[in-house]
Amino acid sequence: MASQAEAQGSVAGSSSWTSFVKSIASFNGDLSSLTAPPFIVSSTSLTEFSSYWCEHPSLFAAPAKEADPAKRALLVLKWFLSTLKQQYAGRSEQYGNEKKPLNPFLGELFLGKWEDAVGTTELISEQVSHHPPATAYSINNLATGVHLEGYNAQKATFKSTINIKQIGHAVLTVPIPGDADKKTETYLITLPSLHIEGLLFGSPFIELDGSSFITSSSGFTAKIDYSGKGWLSGKKNTISAVLYPTGREKEVLYNISGVWTKTFEIHSGPAKTNSSKTLVDSHDATKVEPTGLVVAPVEQQHPLESRRAWAKVAAAVAKGDMDTLSFEKSKIENAQRELRAKERSEGRVWERRYFSEFKGQDPVLESLGTHVGLPLTGAWS
Repeated sequence: MASQAEAQGSVAGSSSWTSFVKSIASFNGDLSSLTAPPFIVSSTSLTEFSSYWCEHPSLFAAPAKEADPAKRALLVLKWFLSTLKQQYAGRSEQYGNEKKPLNPFLGELFLGKWEDAVGTTELISEQVSHHPPATAYSINNLATGVHLEGYNAQKATFKSTINIKQIGHAVLTVPIPGDADKKTETYLITLPSLHIEGLLFGSPFIELDGSSFITSSSGFTAKIDYSGKGWLSGKKNTISAVLYPTGREKEVLYNISGVWTKTFEIHSGPAKTNSSKTLVDSHDATKVEPTGLVVAPVEQQHPLESRRAWAKVAAAVAKGDMDTLSFEKSKIENAQRELRAKERSEGRVWERRYFSEFKGQDPVLESLGTHVGLPLTGAWS
């Protein structure tokens, strides 16, 4: 039986890989609905990806200790940029190439917590929709009250490469330190687009592109531009960001430049004035170890929790046992189809455990969405 590493090593030259790439090129529609061959399937469900938002809890909670609103906004931006490596490159660095995560079933859960110098930070992630598929998440640092919530879905299409539009947004709530009325400020966070490079060589990896934004109720906005290595110029995983008073983009308070998988620097003022004197801070993603997420042992988890539900699939992936992988994966997917059919026949709908659908106008989108180009209905489409 082939090991996982051996199976991966033979991917690029295999006829199966060539056939898969051809099927992508000829597929018409959302690629997320395309069944991936077992040899590129990950053992990790998409519900686990929510944990990448907080692999550095100290950075996540840091804004709650900063009294200056502009510096608080900068700390939020730094935290966001620090999440990019694990969100979009951690798996390709670990396994040698990006693999297709398991598509969560409706109601799937992923629960965990981080314990470190800033106390306990709790994670709840739930698959709240299947058509279209969407994951909702909540991350809360108990000591400071910093709280992140949001939802994420993806729509993938093919045009010379796989392009993925991330649908959704996140909202970060930060208590204002020292405020007698215990007021909070809100940050609306949009998500970058991405595409898959390296398909033809059998070593796919993610590259971010376009722009994303973070805008706050305290009057500051960050714009992050993403670019990669082209045929003639550029560096892989490049970012360029600016923080400015909302509506006054030319009045740059801070700028950030670098590589999100390696090192980026933070300078005061616009980039044209950057020097050793304007350097405020830096972050080296290769040297900052993520804080381990504490998850209950599989045997103690609820049957709907990801690692218990997909345990046999994950074991088959680790062994490189493609037959068992296909069998166990199909078993779960068919059981879910039967559940949905039963619900429809009985006139029932699935009830979410931790999240509820927001009815009416979202006040965060109403107050902040126009600053970052989000419609009042969010990015959902």
